[in-house]
Amino acid sequence: MNNSRRVALKTTGAFATLVSLGIITQSQAQAAVDRAGFEVKTLAEALKAVGGTPANSDQVTVVAPDIAENGAVVPVGASSKLPNTTEIFLIVEKNPMPLSCGFTIPAGTAPDVQTRLKMGQSSNVVAVVRADGKLFSATKETKVTLGGCGG
Repeated sequence: MNNSRRVALKTTGAFATLVSLGIITQSQAQAAVDRAGFEVKTLAEALKAVGGTPANSDQVTVVAPDIAENGAVVPVGASSKLPNTTEIFLIVEKNPMPLSCGFTIPAGTAPDVQTRLKMGQSSNVVAVVRADGKLFSATKETKVTLGGCGG
């Protein structure tokens, strides 16, 4: 495990401890997250929810399989080589609710995230990165052979 990931794990653990001890409430913890963005139905609305239309960048990388055998558990990730990356969002264009997840990247942490997403059908996976207050993106197509969103 590299040092940047250790810092992220420590930060997350400390934050969870503050919530569990009642020092801050779960409502306060969630206040920074715009939940409405996760309920939008189109790619355009998802991009608007994260801050607008991003510029394509070769400094942003989407990590996803070319073919996913099971759409219920597709390993997806993103990384950024852009300095001062503060957020990474993953959007699955053809999902019923395209904005799948958002990550806040603490200062000093490697901007590299991995997760598993549900994909209802073959679709573009878009990683949107906020760096220095601007949005950048990369896209990768993933073909799904067995749907995960009710398929």
